[in-house]
Amino acid sequence: MENKPFIFGVATSGDNFTDREKETLRLVLNFQHGVNTVLISPRRWGKTSLVQKACSLAQSDKLKIVYLDIFSCRSDRDFYDAFASAILKQTSSKLDEWLDHAKLFLSRISPKISMGTDPMTDFSISLEINPKSNNIDEILQLPEKIAQKKGYNIVVCIDEFQQIAEFKDSKTFQKRLRSIWQLQKSVSYCLFGSKKHLMNELFEKKSLPFYKFGDAIYLSKIETRDWIDYICRRFEATGKRISEKLAEKICQIVDNHSSYVQQLAWLVWIHTDKIATEQDLETAYQDIIDQNTPLFEKQTESLTTYQMNFLRAIIDGVHSEFTTQEILHKYQLGSSANVSIVKRALVKKELIEIEKRQVIIPDPVMAVWLKRELRM
Repeated sequence: MENKPFIFGVATSGDNFTDREKETLRLVLNFQHGVNTVLISPRRWGKTSLVQKACSLAQSDKLKIVYLDIFSCRSDRDFYDAFASAILKQTSSKLDEWLDHAKLFLSRISPKISMGTDPMTDFSISLEINPKSNNIDEILQLPEKIAQKKGYNIVVCIDEFQQIAEFKDSKTFQKRLRSIWQLQKSVSYCLFGSKKHLMNELFEKKSLPFYKFGDAIYLSKIETRDWIDYICRRFEATGKRISEKLAEKICQIVDNHSSYVQQLAWLVWIHTDKIATEQDLETAYQDIIDQNTPLFEKQTESLTTYQMNFLRAIIDGVHSEFTTQEILHKYQLGSSANVSIVKRALVKKELIEIEKRQVIIPDPVMAVWLKRELRM
């Protein structure tokens, strides 16, 4: 199967990884110097691809990378199981080595280990623990103990870290993690996730334990010039052509949103015979709206009338001062207090974001879809 010229919906690497040179270098240096890192950006802006790129560059005999995704974790117990499994699996090269580590460093816990067809990669750990017990410290200290025994440093990268905010008694759990992690000398952490509002709260709220935990990196959009070069280069690599002007339009239509740029460029490429045309772009853009319509319908079908009215105001160009009498009346938003409730609900649903005190719809394709639906 030929490699696709454009990749979206999954982490990218190699020739499909676009720009992010400054952020990559910063991450690699943080990894190499043991600096804790917090990576924050909207969904589908390429966080996972960036971290994986930095991991591949930083990994060495003296620096081991452990990567885990905790999206499926629904409790602190789930987290401890996933954390221990990832640490043991990714710091050991042989079956007997990780078994020895489990016995040596988790001696008070006696973990239950289930093996699949390939014991080196297909196994899981179940820890018979009381989350309130001090034995938990053994799990959180596991990477530090292994690093010191092996004589190297470890970076633990945790994707979908915002999940911990949903755990029962989350603040106590967060305190436990930070109290141990911040004292480790041979281990650093890279924490990132796909829900920007939850990540912001975890690391920016002074009352929460992870406030000022590490170097905070806020991803910005990839510059248009870099996208243009990338799109033209990928077309040429497959024997097709696209003008810089048309490549620029691809970026503009989807507001340089990384995943959408890749997806729209892919759809234009599909419709292109030899040289991409304006018609190819128009057809591709309708395709992208059609493909996402079921998702947008699902995301909005349960919204209240007030919430839909709020979105209608945004697509009409209102981005602030929603509580003025004129806006309240024109869009039937109820009271000022109701506006605050609506805004919080839509932020939680990730349908809006607040940037520099301006309320926006972060999904550029959804914004166009909403404009069409609400004006019909």
